[in-house]
Amino acid sequence: MSSIIDHVTLGVSDFESARHFYDRVMPALGFRCLWDKPSMIAYGVEGADDFGLQSDDCSSRRGTHVAFRAPDRASVDRFHSEALAAGARDDGAPGLRPEYHGSYYAAFVIDPDGNRIEAVCHKPVGT
Repeated sequence: MSSIIDHVTLGVSDFESARHFYDRVMPALGFRCLWDKPSMIAYGVEGADDFGLQSDDCSSRRGTHVAFRAPDRASVDRFHSEALAAGARDDGAPGLRPEYHGSYYAAFVIDPDGNRIEAVCHKPVGT
């Protein structure tokens, strides 16, 4: 693993204004739009960590979302269990998220300050 961070998403109050700002500044760093949806956008380089924006008006999730890269699926399971034991609220049990890609295995919790924290493993089963 080259980084502990898989991706970061900021909740924004004015999505179009934030998109306009980041559409201008991210190319200066060599980053491009990786994907764009009506209430979310992600910037970065293909196959690497990404940085995203999500409208706080379109989701019950608000504020910061950080996804940590896990070395394997068992680590995702342990992360979720330990986070709940430490006082986090469940926001998505460990499991596959095929809407992202076929081997996206993740778990989500809300930390004591309300941040959405994810652990994700991208490896297919058996690798």
